[in-house]
Parts: sequence; structure tokens; C-alpha cells
Amino acid sequence: MSKIPPSQLADAIKLVLGERKKRNFKESVDLQVNLKNYDVNKDKRFSGSLRLPNVCRPRLKVTVICDLAHEESAKKAGLTVSNMEDLKKLNKNKKLVKKYCAGADAFLASDSIIKTIPRVVGPHMNRANKFPTAVALADNLTDKVSEIQSTVKFQLKKVLCLGCCIGHEEMKEEEIRQNTVLALNFLVSLLKKGWQNLKSAYIKTSMGKPQRIY
Repeated sequence: MSKIPPSQLADAIKLVLGERKKRNFKESVDLQVNLKNYDVNKDKRFSGSLRLPNVCRPRLKVTVICDLAHEESAKKAGLTVSNMEDLKKLNKNKKLVKKYCAGADAFLASDSIIKTIPRVVGPHMNRANKFPTAVALADNLTDKVSEIQSTVKFQLKKVLCLGCCIGHEEMKEEEIRQNTVLALNFLVSLLKKGWQNLKSAYIKTSMGKPQRIY
């Protein structure tokens, strides 16, 4: 159960989405948290991913590495597409593969070819933490892209500050509220002592002032 006061969260969302300087890009709405009573050198580190009900990162670039069966449908859907011939042109060159990986935030790949990708591009894609997620022939590619754009990940590393995108400035207040509550509750479920490990939580737009919600 969430311990965020509903009125406090509602007020924070209104302030975050309120009057602000117009930017030439769509600002994200981010959740930022600070943990306590954690020793990152001794305590077990955690990670977990959650799909939110509302797409929170529409600007996240996803490239689909297609076989022939997927390529036509991907192009019709207006998705960014690559194929095995494109990957072969990289010639396992570390710099070229790195540049290719930098061109997208995430990758999907037809399950018929995904196992051959490491043999074509070498280990560099995996080392860049950009190895594709497999999609079956029957999968709807647009839905798969939306799933990636709606998924947030929490991972404890060497610092006690965590954050993720939970929306964007054009979303409705209720959508921001749902995503915030679900993301924070999910994070708390990963913590060894639950809410006792949460020191503070804020929401903010990319360029905006943080608003405390916990």
C-alpha cells in the first residue's frame, strides 16, 4: 500500500505540470528517490523492471532488427528498421557497432535471427547493454515498442539515489499519478525493509524544480 499522501501527490503534479517556460522539446516527468539504511558495499543489490499502464517515454528510440517476415510490417507501421545485411556492413568493427548502438535507446529483433546477431556484430552490442529483445512472428511490433517505452527499471548500484522517467509534460494528471504510485510502490517492493529504506521521493520535469512527494 502506498504511503504517499494523495493530496500531497496531487499538489505536486499540479506544480510540476503548471506554468513553466516553453521548451523546444517535450519534457519528461521524472521520479527521483533517495534511500537510507543501505550499505551498497555489503547489502545485496537489486534490480527490477515494471511496465506502466501509460506510455511514459514516447521519445525513446527503438530500432527493430527484422527478418523478411517482420520487415514489411515494421516499415508499414513507421518503425525504425534494420536487417541482417545492415549489421553485416558493420563488419564487427567496434567503433561502427558502438555508433550503431548509440543511434537507438533500445532494440527489438525477430526471434528467427536474434541468435545470429552476436556472430555478426561481435560482443560489442551486448557490452553496450543494448542487446535486442526477441519478438515472435505473431507479435504486434507497435505494441512491443510501446511496451519498451512504458517500462521503467530500478537498479541499485554504488549510490543511494535512483530515478526513472514516469511520464511527460503532455500527459494527464491522472496518468502521471497512476505511473508515480505504481513505480514507487514497485521500487519499495524491491527494498529489503520496504518503506523504511525510503528516505525521500520527488517528481520533476526535465528542466523543472523538484516537488517532494514523500
